[in-house]
Amino acid sequence: MGLFGKWSRRDLLQSSGAAAGAAAMVPVTALAGTAPAAHDRVVHTGTAKDNLFTRIGVRPLINGRGTYTIISGSRSLPEVKQAMFEASHYYVQMDEMENGVGAELARLMGVEWGIITNGAEAAICQATIACIAGADVEKCQVLPYIKAKDQVIIPKYSRNPYDMGVRMVGAEIVEVETPDETRAKISNRTAMIYVMSGPRAEKDVLNIPTLIAIAKEKGVPILVDAAAEEPLNPNPHLSRGATLVCYSGGKCLRGPQSSGLLLGDKNLCQAAYFQAAPHHAYGRALKCSKEETMGLLAAVRQWYKRDHAAEQRMWLSWMQDIEKRLKPLPSTSFEYLEPEDLSNRATRLRVKWDANVLGITGPELVTKLDAGTPRILIDAGSGRRPDQMASSVVIMPYMLDPGEAHIIAEAMHAALSNPGHIPNPVVPGGAPATINGDWAVTVSYLRGQGAQKFTIRQDGGEVTGQHDGEHYNGQLRGRVQGDEVEIRSVMEVPGNAVHWTFTGTVQGNSMSGNADMGEYGPASWTATRV
Repeated sequence: MGLFGKWSRRDLLQSSGAAAGAAAMVPVTALAGTAPAAHDRVVHTGTAKDNLFTRIGVRPLINGRGTYTIISGSRSLPEVKQAMFEASHYYVQMDEMENGVGAELARLMGVEWGIITNGAEAAICQATIACIAGADVEKCQVLPYIKAKDQVIIPKYSRNPYDMGVRMVGAEIVEVETPDETRAKISNRTAMIYVMSGPRAEKDVLNIPTLIAIAKEKGVPILVDAAAEEPLNPNPHLSRGATLVCYSGGKCLRGPQSSGLLLGDKNLCQAAYFQAAPHHAYGRALKCSKEETMGLLAAVRQWYKRDHAAEQRMWLSWMQDIEKRLKPLPSTSFEYLEPEDLSNRATRLRVKWDANVLGITGPELVTKLDAGTPRILIDAGSGRRPDQMASSVVIMPYMLDPGEAHIIAEAMHAALSNPGHIPNPVVPGGAPATINGDWAVTVSYLRGQGAQKFTIRQDGGEVTGQHDGEHYNGQLRGRVQGDEVEIRSVMEVPGNAVHWTFTGTVQGNSMSGNADMGEYGPASWTATRV
């Protein structure tokens, strides 16, 4: 088919008018293959008060928390921005680009092959498809309905929110806890073993080296999820015999936020690539553009040029500067938190104080900094008024730019020195309402409703019991003060527990209020005694 794929002669003729019009709009320098004009350059024109985000009502922030996707991951390197800008000027045949990038990743990272995906989660999904269907065009077309290999083995300790990349293919997850159980559960239905790297994955009885040995013994591919880790060369997982390893491109690499890497066995990597866009297969939605691809390649190149020891010294010095600024404040103390492994590898600073002395708790400080100008996010604090006034917050330097640690130090000093009057929460008077027994609960989401059940045991103002959902269950705890109720529970979803906080009021045999589900959006609830 060549570069034109399935285009017919008629398609080309019909498109010739549009192509001619497009060519008329392209700068002559671009058509001639010469460098773009001087004005065709990326220039940062925004200010802290006026930028493309503030113009749509969004407040940018100083990131003292870390590479969390919810706060847009990392800040891409200048070389990444430049590469993405350069890539946007050209058309390329995507398969040819992928082959060139794969060979370059192999050279730079000391691996057999690599592909760039649109995130580490996409890499997990594409790897699962490749292990199920290979490059078999018929098998990939019938997914997710028909799978010869339809199971993925995961150690129970390794279940996590990101194994959704396995589940979205329709694979059945088989949990295991011991080497013998793993061997017993591997069958001709087993497509892959998946494990998330981390401290426990090195210490557990079913650790990564043991899993790799079993995978080799049974002839089953094994994928190590090292999303937030540093991609060392030689690779610590592939060098021990893992089949595949995946990384995020938008964390320590500081590439495009929606990019990732899948490295290892060349045939499986190439099969994973052909299961996603630009190909019309099960992973078509996992489209990675030429800009993201070349941006992440630039980030990988820079990774092996960056002075990582100097970065660590710089980040530590910023935390020491914050300590120096806050140390004169009464009751403050400081703790340096060292990373346990290759993930998010930077020294964090925990600042501790007595809120009885300084007049503000950790969560109150976090909220105050978030609402301030400039907006600052640090790690969620501890402390609760009026009964748990020992307070703390944590600052992560990983994604700060020079000068931003000083801004954080000054903002924290100002808030801790002069927090203003923060009253204790008002406790409703009167005897606690009686809510023991069974309750039919209706949760109203942004769209749709869910039917749940509370089984409540009450001892004065304290409540315990069972929270039964539509598919998952959990234990509940809470309290009743007057006619106000707060109920908390954790639904034990494998690898991704859902935390609920129900707050509301009691009126006889009914209750109602708001439900907080963390990242899953707002909801309201009503309950009727049954």
